[in-house]
Amino acid sequence: MKLGLAIEEYLTSLIAERGLAANTVVAYRRDLTQYGEFLATDGDVVIEDIEPATVTAYVAMLRDLGAAEATIGRKIAAIRGMHRFLAIEEYVETDPTTLLDSPQRKLGIPKALSVDQVVALLDAVDLDQPLGVRNAALLEFLYATGARVSEATDLDQIAVDLDEATALVTGKGSKQRLVPLGGFAVAALRRYYPVRQEFIGKGFDPGAVFVSVRGRRLTRQAVWQIIKKVAATAGLDAAAVSPHVLRHSAATHMVEGGADLRSIQELLGHASISTTQTYTRVSPQHLFEVYVTSHPRGR
Repeated sequence: MKLGLAIEEYLTSLIAERGLAANTVVAYRRDLTQYGEFLATDGDVVIEDIEPATVTAYVAMLRDLGAAEATIGRKIAAIRGMHRFLAIEEYVETDPTTLLDSPQRKLGIPKALSVDQVVALLDAVDLDQPLGVRNAALLEFLYATGARVSEATDLDQIAVDLDEATALVTGKGSKQRLVPLGGFAVAALRRYYPVRQEFIGKGFDPGAVFVSVRGRRLTRQAVWQIIKKVAATAGLDAAAVSPHVLRHSAATHMVEGGADLRSIQELLGHASISTTQTYTRVSPQHLFEVYVTSHPRGR
């Protein structure tokens, strides 16, 4: 991914997930643009090529230019926030800013929802309303497949086979994988498709599974907003619920249900099993239950 696109993705997440003020987003954009200009010595920058030494060199340059520590701190916060976002969203496998402050700094992994919380979220939509029917299908799909938000928004109807209960999703690097759809997701999609057709009407059909009331493909920002609105209705902390939290929750619940990491790696589309291990940490309660039931002296 080119750095310019990465910056736009990050700024979109700041608006949708954190609701930052317009002036704050403008400041982030300015700092990240300056960072990009420093990196762009040979054309467009690819985020996978950014190394810790490069980030350190940028900070050193700021100090050499006599920038105030408060200014440097603000710029570092913007850069670190973007790189952490890219790592959590799995655009890259590593965060080159991890050691900027401390060698102990670790990637912030979102906390998984409990099964009861997911059920509450899924039950919070109003199925008597067309938008509620669409939102239910969207949430069921995300939780059933552990798909990334971009994979859901890019999904076309032609890639979904409800009879076979499968979907062909396109992940990072245009890599495709076939994922299973559970019975709840299939039922939700069948209920939603007639509503989708109403949204399309006689206009141009973009082919997308998930569309707006105007018949246009849903954006990432729209999906974030939908999830946060439903989370608030469900009585959950909307700030702690996002598309990636649903993805992480799906993986965590499968691990706790006995699924092996290789299968989850395939489901989530991880290139490396180490990424799967990071995103599927079992809860202390589940670990205790496994210990009690499996260790000879655990009781």
